[in-house]
Amino acid sequence: MPAVSATRHTLRRAATVTALTAASVLVAAGVASAHVTVHPESYAKGATDGVLTFRVPNEEDTASTTKVQVYLPTDHPVLGVLVTPQDGWTAKVTTTKLKTPVKTDDGTITEAVSEVTWTGGKIGAGQYQDFDVAFGQLPEDTDQLTFKTLQTYSDGKVVRWIEEAQSGDDEPENPAPTLKLTAAGDEDTASAAPAAKSSAKATTAAADSSDSTARGLGIAGLIVGALGLAAAAFAVVRTRGARS
Repeated sequence: MPAVSATRHTLRRAATVTALTAASVLVAAGVASAHVTVHPESYAKGATDGVLTFRVPNEEDTASTTKVQVYLPTDHPVLGVLVTPQDGWTAKVTTTKLKTPVKTDDGTITEAVSEVTWTGGKIGAGQYQDFDVAFGQLPEDTDQLTFKTLQTYSDGKVVRWIEEAQSGDDEPENPAPTLKLTAAGDEDTASAAPAAKSSAKATTAAADSSDSTARGLGIAGLIVGALGLAAAAFAVVRTRGARS
């Protein structure tokens, strides 16, 4: 094989390997991030008049998500829950009597929402849906809230997002959406604001997360590309050395 043809063949092969490696990086990153999550990731303890957004991605290629059940904790209840209307979806709100009533400035609360179920809609392959839940007040006596979630597909499969991460352990396979509650005044605390403002902050948080992911993938792509070019250059030098 002529030297020029051999060099071109080597470069084409290196480019192909680089492209396949980069694609694998992107696919792996996409799979790793395809969990049901809650946004923003944190709020101040006792925050009032805010919005929580539950993002539900569809992980199946041959089935659609047709039902989403989010369970709210009742040991540390979220008070004054209201569900935002969602086109194509019907929300059912279930309340539960609290074992320990909560005293507020407006009186004693004896019941709270324990489950919100959305049905009637469809999340197709490669798509996601945001479900907004407004709240009147978050608890003050805990550092985080876990929202166990069940995701049902059109083929009958049910994914249970109910696993809680333990300190120092790797993220579980099906982690439950978790909201961190921080002390009022912390720099990373989402401020208590009217619902509209909180919704905007939730959108901003999601956008920042997507932007960070994009930057990470971009860096990974550059590294993979550099490795591919280095491999190609080495192959060319080796080919010329063999001719000599």
